[in-house]
Amino acid sequence: MRCSLPVSSRRRILCVFPAYTPSFGTFSHAYPLMGGVKAFMPPQGLLLIAAYMPESWECRFIDENIRRATAEEFAWADAVFVSGMHIQAPQIHDINARAHAAGKVTVLGGPSVSGSPEKYADFDYLHLGEIGDATDRLVEILDRDVAIPPAQVRLETADRLALADFPAPAYEAVPLKRYLIGSLQFSSGCPYRCEFCDIPQLYGRQPRLKSPEQMCAELDAIVAQPGHPAVVYFVDDNFIGNRKATRDMLPHLIEWQKRNDYPLQFACEATLNMAKQPEILELMRQANFMTVFVGIETPEAEALAGIDKKHNAAVPMYEAIETLNSYGLEVTSGIILGLDSDTEKSEDNLIDFIDRSAIPVLTINLLQALPKTPLWDRLERENRLVHDAALESNVLFKRPHDDVVASWRRAIAHAYAPEKIFERFKHQCDVTYPHRITTPTKGKLTITNLRRGLILGFNIIVRVGLLSDYRRPFWQAAGHALRKGQIEAVFNMGFVAHHLIRFTREALRGEHNASFYAAKAEQRERDRNRPWWEAARRFLPT
Repeated sequence: MRCSLPVSSRRRILCVFPAYTPSFGTFSHAYPLMGGVKAFMPPQGLLLIAAYMPESWECRFIDENIRRATAEEFAWADAVFVSGMHIQAPQIHDINARAHAAGKVTVLGGPSVSGSPEKYADFDYLHLGEIGDATDRLVEILDRDVAIPPAQVRLETADRLALADFPAPAYEAVPLKRYLIGSLQFSSGCPYRCEFCDIPQLYGRQPRLKSPEQMCAELDAIVAQPGHPAVVYFVDDNFIGNRKATRDMLPHLIEWQKRNDYPLQFACEATLNMAKQPEILELMRQANFMTVFVGIETPEAEALAGIDKKHNAAVPMYEAIETLNSYGLEVTSGIILGLDSDTEKSEDNLIDFIDRSAIPVLTINLLQALPKTPLWDRLERENRLVHDAALESNVLFKRPHDDVVASWRRAIAHAYAPEKIFERFKHQCDVTYPHRITTPTKGKLTITNLRRGLILGFNIIVRVGLLSDYRRPFWQAAGHALRKGQIEAVFNMGFVAHHLIRFTREALRGEHNASFYAAKAEQRERDRNRPWWEAARRFLPT
C-alpha cells in the first residue's frame, strides 16, 4: 500500500543510495567479468520508501554504486532522501553536502541513523526506525513545506507499518540488470540476542512477516524486468527466525518456481541450527536455494557462550555444515577475530576450521562494537570503546591490537591462497552440488542469460584461466567440476575466487581495513573524497 494521507502539493523526491566501501562480500572485482554489472544488490529500504510515497509525488532513484547523482538531478528534486549503513557514513555525508549545495532539504533514514542519530547532525530531517507513523509525519511536513528547517527535526517511528501492508519495493525504478544479485524480504527481526548484533534492537525479536502472496508478486515484478539477476537473496535477518512461517511459505515459493520454469536461484542468511530442520531444508532444496550465509563467528564452541550465540552449538558445527551441504546448500560464513575469549591458539583453530569445513567463502572481520548492541553497552561500562581512526576497530581487545590484526592478515592469506580456495571449491563439487535439483532448461534459456553466460565464460577463460597467476589451481578445480558435468560450478568458482583472491591481496597491501565497520575505513574514504588542495595542504609546513 502507498501512503494514504491526502496531499495538496506535488513533490519530486530524489532517493540516493550511497556507494559501499569495498569488502569481501560485495564481489566488486567480479563485476568486470559479468558484462554490465555495476553493483551488488538493490537496496530494499530506500526502494520501499520510494514505493510508499503518495501516488501524485514523483520519485527518482539513484544508486551511487552504479553511477553518481548529477547536479541536474539534485536541481530537479524538491527533497533528497538518503539511507545507508554505518560503513557508508562518509558517502552519506557527501550526498547531504551536494544536496545542500543545490539548496535542497535532506532526509536520512535507515539502519545507521536509527542506531546513531548523533552522527548525522548535518541532515535536516532524521527518520528513525522503520516505515510507519514517522513516515506519514514526514509526508505531512514535506507536503506543507520543502524549505530547509531552522533546526534539525527528528521523527521516530512508534507505530510500525505491518509487513503485510508493505508496498512492493520500487524495483521498476532501478536497472536490475546492473546488479549481481536481486533482493527480496519475507520477514524482519530475529529472536536471538547475539552480543554484537543490532538487529533485535532495530527490528525486534519477534519476526514480522509478509504474506506468501506478497512475496510471489514481488518475484513477478523482478522477473518481468528484462535482464534481471539470476539469483535473488532473501535479506531477512534470519530466514528461519519464525520456523513455522518459513515452512508454510516455502511450498508457495516452490509452486511459483514450477509455474515459471525455475527462472531463479535463491540465497539467504540463517542461524546454523537450521541443520535441525530437515523438512525446511528439503523444501529449500526443492525451491532451488543454493547458498546460505551463516554467522559462525568462531569455531571455538566455548567462545559462543560469551557472545550469546550458544544456538550455534545446538548441532556439532562440522556435522551441521555437512547436513546443509547434503541438501545442496553451499555455506558461506561470517567469522570474527578479536573476541574476548580469543587466545594465541585462536588463529590456528580458525585456520584448521577453514580447511576442515571446506567453506569456500568466509568474511573474516575484526570485532567491531555497533551502537544499540549489548556489546556496545558492555564495552562502554568497561571503558573499552576507542575512537581512533588509526586503529582497525573501535574495541580495546583483550589481546594486543597489533597481534589481533596480524592474526587477521595471516587468516585471510591462508583462506584465500589460490590453492586453498580452489581446493575448497573442489570439495563442494563432491559433497554439495550433486544434491541440487535439476531444473528445466526453459526457465534459464533466455537471451539475457545466454549473453551473460558467454561474456562471463569468455572473461573467466581469459582473465582467470590464461592471464592470472592462479590459472593452474583454477584449471585443476575446473577440470574436476567438468568431469562431473558441473559447468555452472566452473563459472561460479571462477568469478568468486577471482574477487576474493584480488581483494585479499589488496587487503594484505594495506588497502582495506580488517573490519567492515572500522573507523579507519571511513577516514580512508574521507581522504579519498577530499579535494586535491586540501590533501596537498597536509604536506605544507605550518
